[in-house]
Amino acid sequence: MFPQDKLDFWHSGQGFWKSVSSKDWGDWRWQLRHRLSTKEQMVQFVDISEDESEGLEYAKEKLLVSITPYYFNLIDGADFSCPIRKQVIPVGRESVVDHWEMDDPVGEEGSMPVPGLVHRYPDRVLFLVTDRCASYCRYCTRSRMVSNAQGYGFHPNFEIALQYIKKNTGIRDVLLSGGDPLLLSDDKLRYLLGELASISHVEFVRIGSRVPVFLPQRINLGLIEALKKHQNLWISIHVNHPKECTLELREACIKLTDAGIPLGNQSVLLKGVNDHPDIMRRLIHRLLMMRVRPYYLYQCDLVKGSSHLRTSVDTGVEIIRSLRGSTTGYAIPQYVIDAPEGGGKIPINPNYVDSIEHDVLKIRNFEGRMYEYPNRASD
Repeated sequence: MFPQDKLDFWHSGQGFWKSVSSKDWGDWRWQLRHRLSTKEQMVQFVDISEDESEGLEYAKEKLLVSITPYYFNLIDGADFSCPIRKQVIPVGRESVVDHWEMDDPVGEEGSMPVPGLVHRYPDRVLFLVTDRCASYCRYCTRSRMVSNAQGYGFHPNFEIALQYIKKNTGIRDVLLSGGDPLLLSDDKLRYLLGELASISHVEFVRIGSRVPVFLPQRINLGLIEALKKHQNLWISIHVNHPKECTLELREACIKLTDAGIPLGNQSVLLKGVNDHPDIMRRLIHRLLMMRVRPYYLYQCDLVKGSSHLRTSVDTGVEIIRSLRGSTTGYAIPQYVIDAPEGGGKIPINPNYVDSIEHDVLKIRNFEGRMYEYPNRASD
């Protein structure tokens, strides 16, 4: 039973792998080597439905399946609606493509001046450094690329991307993503961050990672030493459900923040996972207790085969409305749609402005009560 008390955190433990030594269990490379990727591996521990069997077969040509033992322990083996298994075990519906879904749902390919570098906004770039993840989310925006199941053949060229950043002095913000940058070796991360730190106009470096959630064992001393030297470094993690907020994740987040690295969270709104105000409230409260600032709540992108996980936009708006006034303002994420065809992130908010009449703004608070505010500046 998931703890309801906000002071409690789920403890993953070794679960099905009790016979494994604690040394091996705590080794992130052991976790990667023992990921579960087939039905034959999974049925040793949990029941697999016919729908999931179909999805596991189709996934070989779409987006590979790969689940760390640590994360697999969070799955409720007797519940096919478990919010953890929905995120990482495919179903047959992934083979169905709705007419508005696409390979590149946010138009990254058209904004790449050099391979692996997306330059959409004037002052920032997205630097794709790998196509590998610790586990693969079934709603992944880059399903076309990560795991190489579709033969994308991603081969990052760090030097070409770094040269582009050096030559374009308007770039002040670099986001490392992929795949998951924290799967790179400590030495490779140290090199990349060092090169970016040497570029005078780069003020701000971010890493987008789900490794702390899928593989908290990776947040070890070596990694911390490689990261903490860079004072302009931030990390955005990706937590979708309160059950993912384990003691292990909390410890990983505390290690990172103790090293001076600020943390934010980006969730994706997913049907049957976090599409209810109470679940989202429990999630954001735990995030704050782990020193993680809720940052974005994304509408699920129009990825091919993801419609079974996508909610209506109305659902997201209602969740944000329900949070406003009922929890800490600092805890409320910004609900956004990453627009198709390279439109960028567009905020979607409840409408609190009722009308603007002459010099009076009529506004509605979280309780639905109306107020007036003067809509004019002093002379």
